[in-house]
Amino acid sequence: MIVVDTNVIAYLWMKGEYTENAKRLLKSDPDWQVPLLWRSEFRSILSLYIRKKLLSLSELYTIMTEAQKMLKVNEYSIDSLDILEKVKKCTLSAFDLEFVVLAETLKTKLVTLDKKILSEFPKLTVSLSNYSSS
Repeated sequence: MIVVDTNVIAYLWMKGEYTENAKRLLKSDPDWQVPLLWRSEFRSILSLYIRKKLLSLSELYTIMTEAQKMLKVNEYSIDSLDILEKVKKCTLSAFDLEFVVLAETLKTKLVTLDKKILSEFPKLTVSLSNYSSS
Protein backbone atom coordinates (compact mmCIF):
# COMPACT_ATOMS: atom_id res chain seq x y z
CA MET A 1 0.00 0.00 0.00
CA ILE A 2 1.22 3.48 -0.93
CA VAL A 3 -0.19 6.97 -1.19
CA VAL A 4 0.27 8.59 -4.60
CA ASP A 5 -0.18 12.22 -5.51
CA THR A 6 -2.22 13.44 -8.43
CA ASN A 7 0.72 13.85 -10.78
CA VAL A 8 1.58 10.16 -10.38
CA ILE A 9 -2.02 9.32 -11.28
CA ALA A 10 -1.86 11.65 -14.27
CA TYR A 11 1.34 10.05 -15.57
CA LEU A 12 -0.33 6.64 -15.38
CA TRP A 13 -3.20 7.77 -17.60
CA MET A 14 -1.59 10.33 -19.90
CA LYS A 15 1.64 9.88 -21.78
CA GLY A 16 4.53 11.89 -20.37
CA GLU A 17 8.08 11.77 -19.10
CA TYR A 18 7.23 9.53 -16.13
CA THR A 19 4.50 7.34 -17.63
CA GLU A 20 6.66 4.22 -17.64
CA ASN A 21 7.65 4.88 -14.01
CA ALA A 22 3.98 5.14 -13.05
CA LYS A 23 3.17 1.90 -14.86
CA ARG A 24 6.04 0.10 -13.09
CA LEU A 25 4.87 1.51 -9.77
CA LEU A 26 1.33 0.23 -10.34
CA LYS A 27 2.67 -3.18 -11.29
CA SER A 28 4.88 -3.41 -8.19
CA ASP A 29 2.29 -1.98 -5.80
CA PRO A 30 -1.27 -1.66 -7.16
CA ASP A 31 -2.73 -0.66 -3.78
CA TRP A 32 -2.83 3.13 -4.35
CA GLN A 33 -4.41 5.31 -1.66
CA VAL A 34 -5.48 8.93 -2.23
CA PRO A 35 -7.28 11.81 -0.53
CA LEU A 36 -10.56 12.81 -2.18
CA LEU A 37 -8.79 15.97 -3.33
CA TRP A 38 -7.15 13.97 -6.13
CA ARG A 39 -10.36 14.21 -8.17
CA SER A 40 -10.34 18.02 -8.31
CA GLU A 41 -6.64 18.16 -9.05
CA PHE A 42 -6.98 15.51 -11.76
CA ARG A 43 -9.86 17.40 -13.37
CA SER A 44 -7.62 20.48 -13.48
CA ILE A 45 -4.93 18.49 -15.28
CA LEU A 46 -7.51 17.09 -17.71
CA SER A 47 -8.80 20.58 -18.40
CA LEU A 48 -5.35 21.60 -19.64
CA TYR A 49 -5.36 18.67 -22.06
CA ILE A 50 -8.71 19.70 -23.52
CA ARG A 51 -7.79 23.38 -23.75
CA LYS A 52 -4.53 22.58 -25.52
CA LYS A 53 -6.41 20.11 -27.76
CA LEU A 54 -4.09 17.27 -26.75
CA LEU A 55 -6.96 14.86 -26.08
CA SER A 56 -10.63 14.87 -26.99
CA LEU A 57 -13.43 15.31 -24.49
CA SER A 58 -14.45 11.68 -24.95
CA GLU A 59 -10.86 10.53 -24.30
CA LEU A 60 -10.72 12.62 -21.14
CA TYR A 61 -14.10 11.31 -20.03
CA THR A 62 -12.82 7.74 -20.42
CA ILE A 63 -9.62 8.55 -18.52
CA MET A 64 -11.54 10.18 -15.65
CA THR A 65 -14.04 7.34 -15.48
CA GLU A 66 -11.34 4.65 -15.44
CA ALA A 67 -9.20 6.50 -12.90
CA GLN A 68 -12.19 6.98 -10.59
CA LYS A 69 -13.08 3.32 -10.94
CA MET A 70 -9.53 2.31 -10.03
CA LEU A 71 -9.26 4.58 -6.98
CA LYS A 72 -12.85 4.70 -5.71
CA VAL A 73 -12.40 2.24 -2.85
CA ASN A 74 -9.10 3.83 -1.81
CA GLU A 75 -10.21 7.44 -1.32
CA TYR A 76 -10.06 9.18 2.04
CA SER A 77 -11.49 12.32 3.55
CA ILE A 78 -8.72 14.10 5.44
CA ASP A 79 -9.42 15.81 8.74
CA SER A 80 -9.04 19.59 8.44
CA LEU A 81 -7.53 19.90 11.91
CA ASP A 82 -4.76 17.48 10.95
CA ILE A 83 -3.97 19.62 7.91
CA LEU A 84 -4.01 22.89 9.85
CA GLU A 85 -1.78 21.44 12.55
CA LYS A 86 0.73 20.37 9.90
CA VAL A 87 0.61 23.79 8.18
CA LYS A 88 2.26 25.28 11.28
CA LYS A 89 5.27 23.00 10.83
CA CYS A 90 6.10 23.35 7.13
CA THR A 91 5.71 25.52 4.05
CA LEU A 92 3.59 23.15 1.94
CA SER A 93 0.12 24.06 0.77
CA ALA A 94 -2.91 22.56 2.47
CA PHE A 95 -3.53 20.69 -0.80
CA ASP A 96 -0.12 18.98 -0.71
CA LEU A 97 -0.51 18.25 2.98
CA GLU A 98 -3.59 16.13 2.32
CA PHE A 99 -1.32 13.56 0.69
CA VAL A 100 1.29 13.86 3.46
CA VAL A 101 -1.26 13.46 6.25
CA LEU A 102 -2.83 10.46 4.52
CA ALA A 103 0.56 8.75 4.21
CA GLU A 104 1.27 9.42 7.89
CA THR A 105 -2.16 8.17 8.92
CA LEU A 106 -1.79 4.97 6.90
CA LYS A 107 1.85 4.55 8.00
CA THR A 108 3.05 4.22 4.45
CA LYS A 109 5.07 6.13 1.87
CA LEU A 110 3.88 8.95 -0.35
CA VAL A 111 5.10 8.60 -3.93
CA THR A 112 5.47 11.98 -5.62
CA LEU A 113 7.59 14.00 -8.00
CA ASP A 114 7.05 17.22 -6.06
CA LYS A 115 10.52 18.40 -4.98
CA LYS A 116 9.17 20.52 -2.15
CA ILE A 117 7.23 17.61 -0.63
CA LEU A 118 10.23 15.32 -1.07
CA SER A 119 12.47 17.89 0.62
CA GLU A 120 10.21 18.68 3.56
CA PHE A 121 9.22 15.08 4.30
CA PRO A 122 12.18 12.94 3.17
CA LYS A 123 11.43 10.02 5.51
CA LEU A 124 7.80 9.81 4.45
CA THR A 125 8.21 10.27 0.71
CA VAL A 126 9.75 8.53 -2.28
CA SER A 127 10.24 10.04 -5.71
CA LEU A 128 8.37 8.27 -8.47
CA SER A 129 11.65 8.05 -10.36
CA ASN A 130 13.32 6.27 -7.40
CA TYR A 131 10.51 4.05 -6.13
CA SER A 132 11.19 0.40 -5.51
CA SER A 133 8.90 -2.05 -3.80
CA SER A 134 11.67 -3.50 -1.66
